[in-house]
Amino acid sequence: MSLYVMKFGGSSVGDTERMKRVAKRIVEKQDEGHQCVVVVSAMGDTTDDLIDQAKLLNDQPPAREMDMLMTTGEQISIAMLSMAIHQFGRSAVSFTGWQAGFLTEAEHGKARIIDIRPDRVLKALEEQKIVIVAGFQGISEDGEITTLGRGGSDTTAVALAAAIKADACEIYTDVDGVYSTDPRIVKCARKLKEISYDEMLELANLGAAVLHPRAVEYAKHNNVRLIVRSSFNYNEGTLVKEEAVMEQGVVVSGIAYDKNVARISILGVADVPGVLATVFGALAEAKIDVDIIVQSGVQDGKADFSFTVALSDQQRAVSVLEGIREVIPYREVSTEDDLVKVSIVGAGMVSHPGVAAQMFEVLSKLGISIKMVSTSEIKVSCVIEAGKLQDVVKALHTAYNLDTEEQVFVGGPQDRR
Repeated sequence: MSLYVMKFGGSSVGDTERMKRVAKRIVEKQDEGHQCVVVVSAMGDTTDDLIDQAKLLNDQPPAREMDMLMTTGEQISIAMLSMAIHQFGRSAVSFTGWQAGFLTEAEHGKARIIDIRPDRVLKALEEQKIVIVAGFQGISEDGEITTLGRGGSDTTAVALAAAIKADACEIYTDVDGVYSTDPRIVKCARKLKEISYDEMLELANLGAAVLHPRAVEYAKHNNVRLIVRSSFNYNEGTLVKEEAVMEQGVVVSGIAYDKNVARISILGVADVPGVLATVFGALAEAKIDVDIIVQSGVQDGKADFSFTVALSDQQRAVSVLEGIREVIPYREVSTEDDLVKVSIVGAGMVSHPGVAAQMFEVLSKLGISIKMVSTSEIKVSCVIEAGKLQDVVKALHTAYNLDTEEQVFVGGPQDRR
Protein backbone atom coordinates (compact mmCIF):
# COMPACT_ATOMS: atom_id res chain seq x y z
CA MET A 1 0.00 0.00 0.00
CA SER A 2 1.46 3.34 -1.08
CA LEU A 3 1.20 6.51 0.97
CA TYR A 4 0.27 9.70 -0.88
CA VAL A 5 0.15 13.31 0.27
CA MET A 6 -2.37 15.22 -1.87
CA LYS A 7 -2.47 19.02 -1.73
CA PHE A 8 -5.44 21.01 -3.04
CA GLY A 9 -5.26 24.78 -3.44
CA GLY A 10 -7.93 27.38 -2.88
CA SER A 11 -9.33 27.22 -6.43
CA SER A 12 -9.80 23.45 -6.10
CA VAL A 13 -11.93 23.81 -2.95
CA GLY A 14 -13.44 27.17 -3.88
CA ASP A 15 -17.07 26.19 -3.20
CA THR A 16 -19.08 23.23 -1.94
CA GLU A 17 -19.44 21.66 -5.40
CA ARG A 18 -15.69 21.73 -5.93
CA MET A 19 -15.23 20.44 -2.39
CA LYS A 20 -17.42 17.43 -3.26
CA ARG A 21 -15.35 16.76 -6.41
CA VAL A 22 -12.14 16.88 -4.38
CA ALA A 23 -13.63 14.47 -1.82
CA LYS A 24 -14.55 12.10 -4.65
CA ARG A 25 -11.01 12.34 -6.02
CA ILE A 26 -9.56 11.42 -2.62
CA VAL A 27 -11.95 8.48 -2.19
CA GLU A 28 -10.95 7.21 -5.65
CA LYS A 29 -7.28 7.37 -4.61
CA GLN A 30 -8.09 5.31 -1.54
CA ASP A 31 -10.04 2.83 -3.68
CA GLU A 32 -6.87 2.32 -5.73
CA GLY A 33 -5.30 0.91 -2.55
CA HIS A 34 -3.44 3.98 -1.28
CA GLN A 35 -3.31 5.68 2.10
CA CYS A 36 -4.12 9.38 1.80
CA VAL A 37 -3.01 12.46 3.70
CA VAL A 38 -4.57 15.60 2.26
CA VAL A 39 -3.37 19.19 2.71
CA VAL A 40 -5.77 21.99 1.80
CA SER A 41 -5.71 25.76 1.48
CA ALA A 42 -8.50 28.15 2.41
CA MET A 43 -11.49 28.17 0.07
CA GLY A 44 -11.16 30.46 -2.96
CA ASP A 45 -10.46 34.07 -1.97
CA THR A 46 -11.08 33.53 1.75
CA THR A 47 -7.59 34.64 2.82
CA ASP A 48 -7.72 37.81 0.72
CA ASP A 49 -11.21 38.58 2.04
CA LEU A 50 -10.03 38.18 5.65
CA ILE A 51 -7.10 40.53 5.01
CA ASP A 52 -9.43 43.13 3.47
CA GLN A 53 -11.80 42.93 6.44
CA ALA A 54 -8.95 43.25 8.92
CA LYS A 55 -7.70 46.39 7.19
CA LEU A 56 -11.15 47.96 7.45
CA LEU A 57 -10.67 47.77 11.22
CA ASN A 58 -6.97 48.58 11.39
CA ASP A 59 -4.77 49.59 8.45
CA GLN A 60 -1.74 48.13 10.25
CA PRO A 61 -3.12 45.13 12.15
CA PRO A 62 -0.79 43.37 14.63
CA ALA A 63 1.02 40.43 12.99
CA ARG A 64 0.04 38.05 15.78
CA GLU A 65 -3.65 38.79 15.39
CA MET A 66 -3.40 38.48 11.60
CA ASP A 67 -2.05 34.95 12.04
CA MET A 68 -4.91 34.16 14.43
CA LEU A 69 -7.35 35.44 11.81
CA MET A 70 -5.88 33.94 8.64
CA THR A 71 -5.47 30.41 9.97
CA THR A 72 -9.25 30.19 10.31
CA GLY A 73 -9.61 29.93 6.53
CA GLU A 74 -7.81 26.59 6.37
CA GLN A 75 -9.68 25.33 9.43
CA ILE A 76 -12.95 25.86 7.60
CA SER A 77 -11.62 23.93 4.59
CA ILE A 78 -10.38 20.90 6.53
CA ALA A 79 -13.61 20.50 8.49
CA MET A 80 -15.81 20.81 5.40
CA LEU A 81 -13.66 18.45 3.32
CA SER A 82 -13.73 15.88 6.12
CA MET A 83 -17.53 16.16 6.20
CA ALA A 84 -17.67 15.67 2.42
CA ILE A 85 -15.54 12.52 2.65
CA HIS A 86 -17.75 11.12 5.44
CA GLN A 87 -20.69 11.57 3.06
CA PHE A 88 -18.99 8.96 0.82
CA GLY A 89 -19.05 6.54 3.75
CA ARG A 90 -15.35 6.87 4.53
CA SER A 91 -13.63 7.72 7.79
CA ALA A 92 -11.71 11.00 7.79
CA VAL A 93 -10.23 13.25 10.46
CA SER A 94 -9.13 16.88 10.19
CA PHE A 95 -6.10 18.40 11.92
CA THR A 96 -4.91 21.98 12.19
CA GLY A 97 -1.22 22.59 11.52
CA TRP A 98 -0.34 22.40 15.20
CA GLN A 99 -2.42 19.25 15.74
CA ALA A 100 -0.49 17.68 12.84
CA GLY A 101 2.78 18.51 14.63
CA PHE A 102 4.13 21.53 12.73
CA LEU A 103 6.59 23.40 14.95
CA THR A 104 7.76 26.73 13.52
CA GLU A 105 9.82 29.80 14.23
CA ALA A 106 8.08 32.54 16.24
CA GLU A 107 7.98 34.78 13.14
CA HIS A 108 4.41 35.84 12.43
CA GLY A 109 3.40 35.97 8.79
CA LYS A 110 6.38 34.11 7.33
CA ALA A 111 7.54 31.49 9.82
CA ARG A 112 9.81 28.66 8.76
CA ILE A 113 9.23 25.06 9.82
CA ILE A 114 11.63 23.92 12.56
CA ASP A 115 10.33 20.39 13.08
CA ILE A 116 7.38 18.13 12.34
CA ARG A 117 6.07 15.66 14.91
CA PRO A 118 3.38 13.80 12.95
CA ASP A 119 2.38 11.30 15.67
CA ARG A 120 -1.34 12.00 15.38
CA VAL A 121 -1.20 11.81 11.59
CA LEU A 122 0.53 8.41 11.67
CA LYS A 123 -1.88 7.10 14.34
CA ALA A 124 -4.89 8.12 12.24
CA LEU A 125 -3.38 6.37 9.21
CA GLU A 126 -2.94 3.20 11.27
CA GLU A 127 -6.67 3.45 12.01
CA GLN A 128 -7.33 3.46 8.22
CA LYS A 129 -8.53 7.06 8.24
CA ILE A 130 -8.07 9.67 5.54
CA VAL A 131 -6.18 12.53 7.19
CA ILE A 132 -6.95 16.15 6.28
CA VAL A 133 -4.35 18.72 7.36
CA ALA A 134 -4.59 22.51 7.26
CA GLY A 135 -1.83 24.02 5.15
CA PHE A 136 0.01 27.29 5.74
CA GLN A 137 0.13 27.09 9.54
CA GLY A 138 1.92 25.82 12.62
CA ILE A 139 2.77 26.70 16.19
CA SER A 140 5.90 28.16 17.77
CA GLU A 141 7.73 26.69 20.75
CA ASP A 142 6.09 29.26 23.01
CA GLY A 143 2.61 28.25 21.84
CA GLU A 144 1.88 31.04 19.37
CA ILE A 145 -0.08 30.25 16.18
CA THR A 146 1.97 31.12 13.10
CA THR A 147 1.59 31.17 9.33
CA LEU A 148 4.17 30.17 6.72
CA GLY A 149 3.56 33.01 4.26
CA ARG A 150 1.76 32.98 0.93
CA GLY A 151 2.13 29.64 -0.84
CA GLY A 152 2.78 27.99 2.50
CA SER A 153 0.33 25.15 1.86
CA ASP A 154 2.70 23.77 -0.80
CA THR A 155 5.47 23.79 1.81
CA THR A 156 3.19 22.12 4.35
CA ALA A 157 2.43 19.30 1.91
CA VAL A 158 6.03 18.63 0.87
CA ALA A 159 7.37 18.88 4.43
CA LEU A 160 4.69 16.50 5.68
CA ALA A 161 5.44 14.07 2.84
CA ALA A 162 9.09 14.05 3.90
CA ALA A 163 8.23 13.61 7.60
CA ILE A 164 5.91 10.62 7.08
CA LYS A 165 8.05 9.16 4.26
CA ALA A 166 5.26 9.32 1.70
CA ASP A 167 5.76 7.63 -1.67
CA ALA A 168 4.75 10.83 -3.48
CA CYS A 169 3.42 14.32 -2.92
CA GLU A 170 0.83 15.40 -5.49
CA ILE A 171 0.11 19.13 -5.83
CA TYR A 172 -3.33 19.63 -7.42
CA THR A 173 -4.00 22.97 -9.07
CA ASP A 174 -6.01 24.50 -11.94
CA VAL A 175 -3.48 23.47 -14.62
CA ASP A 176 -2.50 19.89 -15.33
CA GLY A 177 1.24 20.23 -14.86
CA VAL A 178 4.20 22.56 -15.15
CA TYR A 179 4.22 24.45 -18.44
CA SER A 180 6.97 26.15 -20.40
CA THR A 181 5.35 29.47 -19.51
CA ASP A 182 2.13 30.92 -18.13
CA PRO A 183 -0.61 29.13 -20.11
CA ARG A 184 -2.92 32.08 -19.54
CA ILE A 185 -0.65 34.15 -21.79
CA VAL A 186 0.58 31.48 -24.22
CA LYS A 187 -2.20 29.03 -25.07
CA CYS A 188 0.24 26.83 -27.01
CA ALA A 189 2.59 26.45 -24.03
CA ARG A 190 4.37 23.11 -23.72
CA LYS A 191 3.55 20.83 -20.79
CA LEU A 192 6.73 19.38 -19.30
CA LYS A 193 6.64 15.67 -18.60
CA GLU A 194 9.37 16.15 -16.02
CA ILE A 195 11.59 18.94 -14.72
CA SER A 196 14.58 19.02 -12.39
CA TYR A 197 14.39 20.44 -8.88
CA ASP A 198 16.93 23.12 -9.84
CA GLU A 199 14.98 24.28 -12.91
CA MET A 200 11.70 24.25 -10.98
CA LEU A 201 13.29 26.21 -8.14
CA GLU A 202 14.54 28.86 -10.54
CA LEU A 203 11.14 29.13 -12.23
CA ALA A 204 9.37 29.36 -8.86
CA ASN A 205 11.77 32.02 -7.59
CA LEU A 206 11.40 33.97 -10.83
CA GLY A 207 7.63 34.24 -10.67
CA ALA A 208 6.11 30.96 -11.91
CA ALA A 209 3.17 30.53 -9.54
CA VAL A 210 2.55 26.80 -9.95
CA LEU A 211 4.80 25.87 -6.99
CA HIS A 212 6.17 27.84 -4.06
CA PRO A 213 10.00 28.09 -3.92
CA ARG A 214 10.25 26.86 -0.33
CA ALA A 215 8.25 23.76 -1.24
CA VAL A 216 10.67 22.96 -4.08
CA GLU A 217 13.66 23.53 -1.77
CA TYR A 218 12.15 21.13 0.76
CA ALA A 219 11.46 18.54 -1.94
CA LYS A 220 15.02 18.76 -3.27
CA HIS A 221 16.60 18.56 0.19
CA ASN A 222 14.49 15.54 1.19
CA ASN A 223 14.24 13.92 -2.26
CA VAL A 224 10.44 14.01 -2.20
CA ARG A 225 8.78 12.68 -5.34
CA LEU A 226 6.76 15.74 -6.37
CA ILE A 227 3.98 15.67 -8.98
CA VAL A 228 1.95 18.65 -10.24
CA ARG A 229 -1.53 17.70 -11.49
CA SER A 230 -4.91 19.25 -12.21
CA SER A 231 -7.80 18.87 -9.81
CA PHE A 232 -10.17 19.40 -12.75
CA ASN A 233 -9.12 16.43 -14.93
CA TYR A 234 -7.22 13.15 -14.79
CA ASN A 235 -4.41 14.02 -17.18
CA GLU A 236 -0.88 12.92 -16.38
CA GLY A 237 0.98 15.69 -14.55
CA THR A 238 4.59 16.85 -14.33
CA LEU A 239 7.17 15.01 -12.23
CA VAL A 240 9.70 17.19 -10.39
CA LYS A 241 12.87 15.18 -9.73
CA GLU A 242 16.63 15.40 -9.25
CA GLU A 243 17.57 15.24 -12.93
CA ALA A 244 15.14 15.51 -15.81
CA VAL A 245 15.65 14.21 -19.33
CA MET A 246 16.14 17.16 -21.68
CA GLU A 247 13.97 17.03 -24.76
CA GLN A 248 15.96 17.04 -27.99
CA GLY A 249 16.34 20.51 -29.47
CA VAL A 250 14.91 22.27 -26.39
CA VAL A 251 17.58 24.18 -24.46
CA VAL A 252 15.26 26.50 -22.53
CA SER A 253 12.70 24.66 -20.37
CA GLY A 254 10.59 27.59 -19.31
CA ILE A 255 9.93 31.32 -19.36
CA ALA A 256 8.84 33.06 -16.17
CA TYR A 257 7.93 36.60 -15.28
CA ASP A 258 7.56 38.59 -12.08
CA LYS A 259 5.50 41.76 -11.87
CA ASN A 260 6.38 42.30 -8.21
CA VAL A 261 9.53 44.29 -9.02
CA ALA A 262 10.79 47.74 -8.06
CA ARG A 263 14.16 49.23 -8.92
CA ILE A 264 15.91 51.51 -6.45
CA SER A 265 18.95 53.58 -7.45
CA ILE A 266 21.38 55.27 -5.08
CA LEU A 267 23.21 58.09 -6.86
CA GLY A 268 26.45 59.81 -5.92
CA VAL A 269 27.87 57.43 -3.30
CA ALA A 270 31.55 57.56 -2.33
CA ASP A 271 33.47 54.75 -4.05
CA VAL A 272 35.16 53.40 -0.92
CA PRO A 273 35.29 49.95 0.70
CA GLY A 274 32.38 49.05 2.97
CA VAL A 275 29.64 51.09 1.29
CA LEU A 276 27.75 48.13 -0.20
CA ALA A 277 28.21 46.13 3.01
CA THR A 278 26.60 48.93 5.02
CA VAL A 279 23.71 49.47 2.59
CA PHE A 280 22.79 45.84 2.09
CA GLY A 281 23.46 44.98 5.73
CA ALA A 282 20.85 47.55 6.74
CA LEU A 283 18.36 46.14 4.21
CA ALA A 284 19.00 42.60 5.46
CA GLU A 285 18.43 43.70 9.05
CA ALA A 286 15.05 45.05 7.94
CA LYS A 287 14.35 41.63 6.35
CA ILE A 288 14.18 43.09 2.84
CA ASP A 289 15.30 40.67 0.14
CA VAL A 290 17.43 42.19 -2.62
CA ASP A 291 17.57 40.56 -6.04
CA ILE A 292 19.61 42.06 -8.89
CA ILE A 293 22.44 44.51 -8.07
CA VAL A 294 24.22 46.64 -10.69
CA GLN A 295 26.93 49.25 -10.09
CA SER A 296 27.79 51.81 -12.77
CA GLY A 297 31.14 53.43 -13.48
CA VAL A 298 32.94 55.73 -11.06
CA GLN A 299 33.26 59.47 -11.78
CA ASP A 300 35.02 61.96 -9.49
CA GLY A 301 35.22 59.33 -6.79
CA LYS A 302 31.43 58.85 -6.78
CA ALA A 303 29.46 55.82 -7.96
CA ASP A 304 25.83 54.99 -8.72
CA PHE A 305 24.27 51.60 -8.14
CA SER A 306 20.84 50.07 -8.51
CA PHE A 307 19.10 47.04 -7.09
CA THR A 308 15.67 45.42 -7.23
CA VAL A 309 13.32 44.52 -4.39
CA ALA A 310 9.76 43.27 -4.22
CA LEU A 311 7.29 46.01 -5.05
CA SER A 312 5.72 45.53 -1.62
CA ASP A 313 9.09 46.33 0.01
CA GLN A 314 9.82 49.46 -2.04
CA GLN A 315 8.78 52.10 0.51
CA ARG A 316 10.40 50.27 3.42
CA ALA A 317 13.64 49.99 1.47
CA VAL A 318 13.66 53.72 0.75
CA SER A 319 13.05 54.40 4.45
CA VAL A 320 16.03 52.21 5.36
CA LEU A 321 18.26 54.15 2.94
CA GLU A 322 17.07 57.45 4.35
CA GLY A 323 17.93 56.16 7.82
CA ILE A 324 21.59 55.51 6.92
CA ARG A 325 22.19 58.69 4.91
CA GLU A 326 24.33 60.20 7.67
CA VAL A 327 26.54 57.09 7.68
CA ILE A 328 26.63 56.67 3.89
CA PRO A 329 26.10 60.09 2.27
CA TYR A 330 24.58 60.08 -1.23
CA ARG A 331 23.19 62.64 -3.66
CA GLU A 332 19.73 61.12 -4.09
CA VAL A 333 17.65 57.96 -4.19
CA SER A 334 15.34 57.29 -7.14
CA THR A 335 12.76 54.55 -7.64
CA GLU A 336 11.01 52.92 -10.58
CA ASP A 337 8.12 50.51 -10.29
CA ASP A 338 6.37 50.06 -13.65
CA LEU A 339 8.68 47.12 -14.32
CA VAL A 340 8.68 43.37 -14.85
CA LYS A 341 11.41 40.76 -14.66
CA VAL A 342 11.34 38.24 -17.52
CA SER A 343 13.52 35.13 -17.26
CA ILE A 344 14.48 32.10 -19.31
CA VAL A 345 15.43 28.89 -17.49
CA GLY A 346 16.99 25.66 -18.70
CA ALA A 347 19.58 23.17 -17.50
CA GLY A 348 20.83 22.86 -21.10
CA MET A 349 21.87 26.52 -21.22
CA VAL A 350 25.20 25.81 -19.52
CA SER A 351 26.45 23.91 -22.59
CA HIS A 352 24.83 26.02 -25.32
CA PRO A 353 26.47 29.40 -26.04
CA GLY A 354 24.36 32.18 -27.50
CA VAL A 355 21.19 31.56 -25.48
CA ALA A 356 21.39 34.94 -23.72
CA ALA A 357 22.25 36.72 -26.99
CA GLN A 358 19.10 35.27 -28.53
CA MET A 359 17.03 36.68 -25.67
CA PHE A 360 18.58 40.13 -26.09
CA GLU A 361 17.90 39.98 -29.83
CA VAL A 362 14.22 39.18 -29.27
CA LEU A 363 13.88 42.15 -26.91
CA SER A 364 15.72 44.40 -29.35
CA LYS A 365 13.37 43.49 -32.24
CA LEU A 366 10.44 44.44 -30.01
CA GLY A 367 12.04 47.83 -29.32
CA ILE A 368 12.48 47.08 -25.61
CA SER A 369 15.36 48.47 -23.57
CA ILE A 370 16.94 46.22 -20.94
CA LYS A 371 17.36 48.00 -17.62
CA MET A 372 19.13 45.24 -15.64
CA VAL A 373 20.43 41.74 -16.31
CA SER A 374 21.16 38.81 -14.00
CA THR A 375 22.51 35.39 -15.01
CA SER A 376 23.35 32.00 -13.57
CA GLU A 377 24.28 28.67 -15.14
CA ILE A 378 20.66 27.85 -15.85
CA LYS A 379 18.87 31.20 -16.14
CA VAL A 380 18.98 34.70 -17.63
CA SER A 381 16.76 37.46 -16.20
CA CYS A 382 16.08 40.89 -17.70
CA VAL A 383 14.29 43.77 -15.98
CA ILE A 384 12.26 45.71 -18.54
CA GLU A 385 9.29 48.08 -18.67
CA ALA A 386 6.03 46.27 -18.03
CA GLY A 387 4.06 47.56 -21.03
CA LYS A 388 4.85 44.79 -23.52
CA LEU A 389 5.03 41.81 -21.16
CA GLN A 390 2.68 39.53 -23.10
CA ASP A 391 4.40 40.28 -26.42
CA VAL A 392 7.79 39.52 -24.84
CA VAL A 393 6.70 36.21 -23.32
CA LYS A 394 5.08 35.05 -26.57
CA ALA A 395 8.09 36.09 -28.68
CA LEU A 396 10.59 34.35 -26.38
CA HIS A 397 8.43 31.23 -26.26
CA THR A 398 8.48 31.05 -30.05
CA ALA A 399 12.18 31.91 -30.34
CA TYR A 400 13.20 29.00 -28.11
CA ASN A 401 11.04 26.46 -29.98
CA LEU A 402 8.60 25.93 -27.13
CA ASP A 403 5.33 26.44 -29.03
CA THR A 404 3.10 23.40 -29.51
CA GLU A 405 0.00 22.77 -31.59
CA GLU A 406 -2.05 21.75 -28.54
CA GLN A 407 -4.12 24.23 -26.55
CA VAL A 408 -3.56 24.30 -22.80
CA PHE A 409 -6.34 23.19 -20.44
CA VAL A 410 -6.78 25.70 -17.57
CA GLY A 411 -9.43 25.10 -14.91
CA GLY A 412 -12.98 24.20 -15.89
CA PRO A 413 -15.31 21.45 -14.72
CA GLN A 414 -13.97 18.00 -13.99
CA ASP A 415 -14.90 15.15 -16.26
CA ARG A 416 -17.49 12.62 -15.08
CA ARG A 417 -15.09 9.84 -14.13
